[in-house]
Amino acid sequence: MSTILNTTATPEAALTAPAGPTGFRYVLHEIMRQRSTIVGLAIVGLLLLSAIASPFISPYSVTVSSCGVFDPPSAAHWLGCDGAGLDVLSLVLHGGGVSMIVGLSATLIAMTVGASVGVLSGYFGGWVDVLLMRITDYFLVVPQIVLMIVIAAVWGPSLFHVVVVIGALMWTGTARVIRAQVMSIRERVYVRRVAGLGAGHGRIVFRHILPQVGPLLVANAVIAITVAVFDETALAFLGLSDPDAVTWGTIMEHAFDRAATSAGAWWAIAPAGLAVAFFIVGCYLVGRSIEDALNPRLRVSYLSAHSWRLRPLVGKKPEAI
Repeated sequence: MSTILNTTATPEAALTAPAGPTGFRYVLHEIMRQRSTIVGLAIVGLLLLSAIASPFISPYSVTVSSCGVFDPPSAAHWLGCDGAGLDVLSLVLHGGGVSMIVGLSATLIAMTVGASVGVLSGYFGGWVDVLLMRITDYFLVVPQIVLMIVIAAVWGPSLFHVVVVIGALMWTGTARVIRAQVMSIRERVYVRRVAGLGAGHGRIVFRHILPQVGPLLVANAVIAITVAVFDETALAFLGLSDPDAVTWGTIMEHAFDRAATSAGAWWAIAPAGLAVAFFIVGCYLVGRSIEDALNPRLRVSYLSAHSWRLRPLVGKKPEAI
């Protein structure tokens, strides 16, 4: 009886027992242990802090000329000047804040619409699923950039119009991803038991389904920000954004309108383009890290070196290939 009732773990078992974070802490640990997360957060954090502190760290005004037309980089103007005699470094710092605000606002609209459509379609199914998915398929087959150009041209150049256009056309991918996840969650045992106990649709969706798809929605939102910033830059570069606002896209648009390429003033274009590229890369790295932490099975799809061993024959040692 003493051996049967003795359930105290031995010191050796305690030493070998796995210990580590669980739940949300485990996900956060898996995200932060990846190098891509550190690099992405460093890039995005540096650009975000620069945009927030731009009113205090900008060396010159973005409305009053402080140098000559297309003056090259110098000790006084680190990134040179544009065609209006404005300091390019100050423009890039101020433009980052507006571009990020537009990207975040458009992403918020897209995530709200996409999550709502995905949850309703995946949870209720039937004719609701058919109707919402046919609407989603319609938006999927329409070229988004072309439709954005048409709508922005009809409504007029405005940052508000740009935000609405991008948000209204960028929700389709999120809707399909959330729908597939909700269709899987609604068939789980605990959800069926809650429904059998008489819980309403609202309680099931908000208490048992949304918490499960929330991390996936966050991962999609981080990556969607990159698409929104890129779309805003494209529309601004085409002259369909607010011409009075300073964004990364309008900086490049004004440089091209003032023939910066013909004058050889690469510094009037390159800094804003590099800022967009770095921001997109940083958000992509963070979003991919979150996806890897939420679904470790995605890692098997990466191309990496593995060591494989053949099953040893009788009397022979295994050979690595």
